[in-house]
Amino acid sequence: MMTYDEAVKISDSYLISLGSELYGLQGYEMKRIPAHDGGRNIVYTCEREGEEAKILRISYLPDRSREDFLAELEYIRYLFEHGVMVSDVVPSLKDNLLEEIVHHNHTFFICLFKKAKGKMLAENHYQYREGVPITEYFYNCGKVLGKLHKLSKEYIPAVHRRYSFFDKYNAEYIDKLIPDSLSHLKKKMVELLKTLEGLERDSESYGMLHFDLNDGNYSIDFDNGDITVYDFDNSCFGWYMYELADIWINGVGWVQFEPDAGKRKQFMDDYYATVLEGYRSETRIENSMLEKLQLFFKVTLMEGIVDSFEVMRNNGEDPACDEELSYRIKCLEDDIPFRGFFHDIYSCENPFEYEARMI
Repeated sequence: MMTYDEAVKISDSYLISLGSELYGLQGYEMKRIPAHDGGRNIVYTCEREGEEAKILRISYLPDRSREDFLAELEYIRYLFEHGVMVSDVVPSLKDNLLEEIVHHNHTFFICLFKKAKGKMLAENHYQYREGVPITEYFYNCGKVLGKLHKLSKEYIPAVHRRYSFFDKYNAEYIDKLIPDSLSHLKKKMVELLKTLEGLERDSESYGMLHFDLNDGNYSIDFDNGDITVYDFDNSCFGWYMYELADIWINGVGWVQFEPDAGKRKQFMDDYYATVLEGYRSETRIENSMLEKLQLFFKVTLMEGIVDSFEVMRNNGEDPACDEELSYRIKCLEDDIPFRGFFHDIYSCENPFEYEARMI
């Protein structure tokens, strides 16, 4: 399997030039955005004075098909056309949403997006709008998620259909990916999957998800608080409650160094209430689903564990458990609620870390 560094060399020396021709980007300054750990794409900002900035994405891993990519891009276009603030897809000069390039018998998929207005919260040093309470941001996070889910409830793929949760998260794949030395973990994951198989999958509870909605995947217009969402690379069909559990997790960073568990709990209760208020301003969620928050915390743990082992596999590394991965495994194996955030396992000096375990 091609490594990220190998793909970067090909992209820098050949693919960005070809991408410029395909999308009419001659004269744009193109800068590669450093990838985060586990990044699966090579991404460039494309800027030229007097022109709207763009984002060029080159995908090189073989685990997504042309149909998967087209399904993602068609969904983004659907959201944009129905009023959600997302980074819209820019067609190539051939009027294609996706371009496929074969180089030395390896297939690369290239697409272009409009660059989102504003900045990521981290780029603004986690300072929100001056003079505006942070609760506006929490409310807007819930609101944009509610708007996404509202449209997903009405979404019927016109041509290409994105994969579903169980296409990836299933006993066979987990058994193949997770080392046999973690047999108890694999058992807990299979039990979790059996529980999920019994859940409703109607249009009110199950549909297209972003599946990676966090402050690294949207920008904020600090003039008015508007949020523009991007990076739908992990999008799939799943339960809306998964993303409501995920958005709860997004809030822990604001209070993760607070030593008093009671104060952490009070903050998170208030934070989540505000998020849900924003969410419910756009769409509804049944109380019967909200009551499954702890179940979906386990699902987020499983997703994070699977992602960690996939990153190791894609980088050609031997499986290993660092402190962060060991923490997730401990919480899932021992059924610790709220991902351990109010439990004795949690340390505000070393948030979400546990002694590394051997594999």
